[in-house]
Amino acid sequence: MAGAGYTFLAKLLHWLTALLVIGLLCLGLWMVGLPNGGLKSGSIAWHKGIGVTVLALTVLRLLWLWRAKAPALPASVGPWERRLAPWSHTMLLVLLLVMPISGWLMSSAGGNSVVWFGVLPLPDLVDRDPLLAKMLRTLHHWSAYALIAVIVLHVGAVIRHDMLRRDGIFRRMWF
Repeated sequence: MAGAGYTFLAKLLHWLTALLVIGLLCLGLWMVGLPNGGLKSGSIAWHKGIGVTVLALTVLRLLWLWRAKAPALPASVGPWERRLAPWSHTMLLVLLLVMPISGWLMSSAGGNSVVWFGVLPLPDLVDRDPLLAKMLRTLHHWSAYALIAVIVLHVGAVIRHDMLRRDGIFRRMWF
């Protein structure tokens, strides 16, 4: 069986981030096809607000990881899985930083300030630069697809462990 689980805070940060990221990816993929106007502008504003929230949650997760190490993997986890698991978790965390930071930079370079849910204006990180904005849009776009791929890998591993091997890995992160 899986042994020790994660702390309540780790679980809360994980699941809150997971829900917000899935919502962000769906919203982001949907809104890019919208015609310019109020619906698209409102969607972008929500996307930015949620993205900044994910950035804050990811920083909190990194602080938690620095302070309280993740529980050891159980003996049932094979050598190749022991090598792949830290890589995939690192990629998730890197992409959870790259996505909101590239979006914030893209907004700044495009001359569109980020205001967290219409309440807290955030500083522009770079000066207006249309070429930089275009490059950052590309980074943001392809990072989204990379994030989707790593999430699919992550969920696939969870399904393999929980449904096929029944080794309790999922229960370590569930409430």
